[in-house]
Parts: sequence; structure tokens; C-alpha cells
Amino acid sequence: MIAALIVFPICALLLLSMPSHAQSTSQSVPENATVRSYGDGWKCNVGYRLSGDVCAAVIVPENGYQTNSTYGLGWECLHGFREYDDTACVAVIVPDGGFLDPSGERWNCLRGFLKVDDTCQEIVVPANAYLATTTYGPAWECKRGFEASGDLCVAIAVPANAYLNSSEYGQPWTCERGFFEQDGLCAAIVIPEHAYIDDATYGTGWKCERGYAISGTSCETIDIPANAHLDRSGNRWDCNKNFKLSKGLCILDN
Repeated sequence: MIAALIVFPICALLLLSMPSHAQSTSQSVPENATVRSYGDGWKCNVGYRLSGDVCAAVIVPENGYQTNSTYGLGWECLHGFREYDDTACVAVIVPDGGFLDPSGERWNCLRGFLKVDDTCQEIVVPANAYLATTTYGPAWECKRGFEASGDLCVAIAVPANAYLNSSEYGQPWTCERGFFEQDGLCAAIVIPEHAYIDDATYGTGWKCERGYAISGTSCETIDIPANAHLDRSGNRWDCNKNFKLSKGLCILDN
């Protein structure tokens, strides 16, 4: 009996406190807000942002649209417009010779035009040149057989017995096989008897046949001593195994 008398007042107090709590929660949620489905507190409805203790409507400028996002400004500009000072959407002005970037927020110049400040200047391509595809360096390049000289493309003077090469630096032409460069011309290589053209990019331009060695501008027969043989090059000799060189001869090594 005593326990019942104690429990009853406690339950009564709990029941009286519940409406009071619900009312407090209802009163704490501002207009245009919703109680969170989990946890405590509330959040502003879509299209509204927290401003102090209230939910203020997101003001979408002209040529903008509401993103319904909980971050950022809450709005973005339409395609062809860009955000200005967090308050407005201004039109992207595309100059002549340009096009609107796929982002809709900037512009680029068409091929054949170069961006200069807020304009697209047409590239002047000289005769015997073509538009370059690189994003750096000159906007045009000379055709094969021509080289840049200021704002022009002038013909490359290729001497007799030479041909144009594809090198991007150095001499634009190369002498034909059997010729070598000399004072801007291609002179014939004088090949002595018992020699043949050597395609190495250095040296005399010719090489002695096997069994011969260079002697000045000619090829002399190699005098192979006893107990010796021509080496791998074919233009020198070595002593045979178990022999050693001594005063131009191959003597027994024992």
C-alpha cells in the first residue's frame, strides 16, 4: 500500500512533464525548419539557410538556379553565366574568334586565333607556313624546305649532293653518302685504293679493307710477322697464343 502511494505521484509527475517537453521542442524549431530525424536539434528546409537563429530563404539571382544543396551559396549560375561577388550571375562575353567553354563559365579562342587580354587575335600565317598545334612557342611553323626568319619562312639553301633532313636543330641538310660537309658545301670523299666508304659520322669517311692499314691518305698492306694474325678489326695484328710482342716481333712466351 505504501509502495503504491509512492509510485503514483512519480508517474503523475512524469506525465505532467511530457507535454511541457514537447511544447518546448516545438517552440524551439524556427519557421521553415524541421526537427532532425535522428539526434537532437533541427535543420533548415530545402531552399533556406541558417541566418542567426532563423532560417532565411536562399536568394537566387537572375540567371541562376537553386541547387538545393546544404553547402555553398545554395545556387549556381546558368550555362553561359558566371558567379560574381557571391550575389549575381553575369553573362560570359565571348569575343569574335572565340567559343564558350563546355563549363559555360569561360571562353577559349578558336584554332587560328590567339588569346590577347579579352580578345582573340587572328594569327597571321606567312607564306610557306602552317598553323602549329603546340600550346607554346610560335603559333605557326615553316613547311619542309623552309626556315623561320623573323615573321617569314625563307627557302633553305641546300647545296649540291645534299638533302633536307628532319632535324629540329643544327644544320637543316645532310650531305649524300660519299660526300662530307666542307665550308657549307658537300665535297666528294676521296677514297684510296683498297678502301671503301665508311658511314660513321666521324673520321675520314673511308676505311681500309681487311689486311690493310691507314697510312696518311692511303691504305698500306699490313706486314704480319711470324706467329701473328689479323685482329677482329682486320686492320691490325696480334700475336698468337703463347707468344708475346717484343720489338715488333712475336716471340715465344715461356
